[in-house]
Amino acid sequence: MRLTNAEEQVMGFLWKLGKGYMKNILDEFPVPKPATTTVATLLKRMISKGFVGFDQHGSNRLYYPLVKKTDYFSDHLKSIISGYFDNSATQFASLFTSEISESELKELRDLVGKRIKSNELKK
Repeated sequence: MRLTNAEEQVMGFLWKLGKGYMKNILDEFPVPKPATTTVATLLKRMISKGFVGFDQHGSNRLYYPLVKKTDYFSDHLKSIISGYFDNSATQFASLFTSEISESELKELRDLVGKRIKSNELKK
């Protein structure tokens, strides 16, 4: 399941904060800040989607992410690769090779080499 752009923004704040009350989340927004009711609605939808949990403290709720940032974006990236690149990570990666510096390409090469060696050791 996907989050809307507004929900992703709130989720980003929760990933950054770790946990937060409504006031903490609102403090993260740039000016002009949205209405509390707007953020409350977003959080309610995110709770129902299974992305956010909360602990009740009196009349306040302490919100926290239920999904790790890396897991969310990994799933999102897999969806993009599947939908736009015929499920080919190579086609996706090739899109960026003309946009990155030589030093970044070398760093990528080293990462890929380490991954290949790691997979070979597992066999």
